[in-house]
Amino acid sequence: MLRLWDISPPLDAASPVYPGDAPYRRDWQARIGADGAVNLSQIRLSPHVGAHADAPLHYDPAGQAAGAMALEPFIGHCRVIHAIGCGPRVQWQDIAHALPADQAVPARVLIRTYRRQPRQWDPDLAGIAPEVIEHLAALGVLLIGIDSASVDPADSVLLESHQALRRHGLRVLENLCLDAVDAGDYELIALPLKLMDCEASPVRAVLRPWP
Repeated sequence: MLRLWDISPPLDAASPVYPGDAPYRRDWQARIGADGAVNLSQIRLSPHVGAHADAPLHYDPAGQAAGAMALEPFIGHCRVIHAIGCGPRVQWQDIAHALPADQAVPARVLIRTYRRQPRQWDPDLAGIAPEVIEHLAALGVLLIGIDSASVDPADSVLLESHQALRRHGLRVLENLCLDAVDAGDYELIALPLKLMDCEASPVRAVLRPWP
């Protein structure tokens, strides 16, 4: 049986949200029995709840919406790098050990900063230094993922790391759950929904063994 690592955190009413974002909510519209033959629900949530892909529209007023993004960056060879407890921003020295200069770098890099991902909002989340994004872009990386809720610190106003993504046309996954994932190479599958007017999309992110 092919092994899969599910790297999406649970999505429910307890899911942490950025302060001010719409939390997950599910309402029943019909229930089997008195209401009819099926269960039918409605969900409301910010597209940034749980594992998600930011679209350029999130940080660029002229950027693409989630449904317009090419899918290629979200599926393929990736490298999981551990930078646990690295501080407020992942620095190049925190991940350089996994990216030796004499080896090709996969087009997708996922960074683990938590030993165990919290189930509540973390105001001290670790972002990624914009210089790291610049460096990874120069190495040909197409997508960067992280297990915290943002590539910028929670109190960032200028969003320097999001703007570095914009400048280089990189795609990003945030709030991945990498608790059970060893460092190394995998195949990533984390496709965004075809939401044609949204600035982000939930993803069901999984890893498979890389040959």
